[in-house]
Amino acid sequence: MEDSLSGGFAAALLVAIAVATVAEAKTTIEPCSGSDACQALLGYTLYADMKVSEVAALFGGVDPAALLAANALDFGAPGAAHRILPMGLFLRVPARCACSDGVRKSVSTRYAARPGDTLAAVADVVFAGLASADQIRDANGLGASGDADPNDAPLDAGQKLVVPLPCVCFNNSDSNLPAVYLSYVVQVGDTVPAVAASYETTVTDIMNVNAMGGPVAAPGDILAIPLPACASTFPKSASDHGLLVANGTYALTAGNCVQCSCGPGNLDLYCTPASLSGSCPSTQCSNSNVLLGNVSTHATSAGCNVSSCGYGGFINGTITTLLNTGLQPKCPGPHQFPVLTDPPRTVNHDSAFLPPLSAPGPAEAGGVFPGPSSSGKGAPSSSVQGGSFKFPRVPPTHGHGPPGSVSEAPPLLSKPQQILSSFIFCLLLHFHM
Repeated sequence: MEDSLSGGFAAALLVAIAVATVAEAKTTIEPCSGSDACQALLGYTLYADMKVSEVAALFGGVDPAALLAANALDFGAPGAAHRILPMGLFLRVPARCACSDGVRKSVSTRYAARPGDTLAAVADVVFAGLASADQIRDANGLGASGDADPNDAPLDAGQKLVVPLPCVCFNNSDSNLPAVYLSYVVQVGDTVPAVAASYETTVTDIMNVNAMGGPVAAPGDILAIPLPACASTFPKSASDHGLLVANGTYALTAGNCVQCSCGPGNLDLYCTPASLSGSCPSTQCSNSNVLLGNVSTHATSAGCNVSSCGYGGFINGTITTLLNTGLQPKCPGPHQFPVLTDPPRTVNHDSAFLPPLSAPGPAEAGGVFPGPSSSGKGAPSSSVQGGSFKFPRVPPTHGHGPPGSVSEAPPLLSKPQQILSSFIFCLLLHFHM
């Protein structure tokens, strides 16, 4: 009886501490004008085992195949949209970053509250810190009621919420090179140098992009991380004008009839037929027998005659192709594609995660993340490999640097809370002795 009471008491205190110590996310703000939208990525950590389609629906109806492609996961496998992804998996979610009220933000993602949901739970658990409870409350015009914290008050089941999500683009360039920006929620134990190393950028670059006064960030801060990318040169008349693909990943376009990849050998966009939809326009270069993505070589005494068929954009329902011919010193080898992997079944957690409130339900699509909606077959299965999935978390730190402008949010645990948590830990040891 004593063990039962002590266990329940300790569990209740730990839950109270977890709820009371969630820091409000601080986000990089990018001023903008007009109504243009640009490509961005959201860093999202699954709070429960979820189907690919459920994650896609949570973020306004992203195409499940596009979600997989953005993470170099096999998007052409049969039933890929119904594969179950493990709790704790980190994903890059493709987003169209809108300009609203003079700043970059995705404001049209909508979420239907479930029984037991609170604003705090929706913000910190369901959306993994990409939005704060205060931001959601303000976006929906929800006022405070009574003396209780409105962020902890239960929501009405089925209540529709607009969830503002952070994104930046900075002209999709970094140091005058193509880049797509990832909104990354700083985790407990993260350091700016380790985050920079994980994403192959520099501390100086992250500090400049995020207007930081020092190389330190607090848990809950949201950093804009520039990722090297392959840029397209499609005309403005193309529906996929401005297509960007982060290095080491894929993107689907032309109604899921074309897949474009970036890297690993260079940052030149490389597109081939995908055929994930039922029927696709011709992908053959005019006046030739070369298909999109194919390269024809003919060695001569003067060098190598090379003919290649490139992608020029999706215009009026037509896959535009470009035939390139020329003499090169030697014939090129086979193109190296980014490695596609099977969706992982488990994740090696290196930090604690809050338990799910309940099974995730479908969200209401908000329309700010447009993408092809059809799915099928056609991904290059020859490049699919099984194996472990790299969980992009950086090792814990044992110290803190000087405060910077992005680190004004309080630490996840204040000093009194640290003392309280230490007390609880000792209490648990006492009852288990």
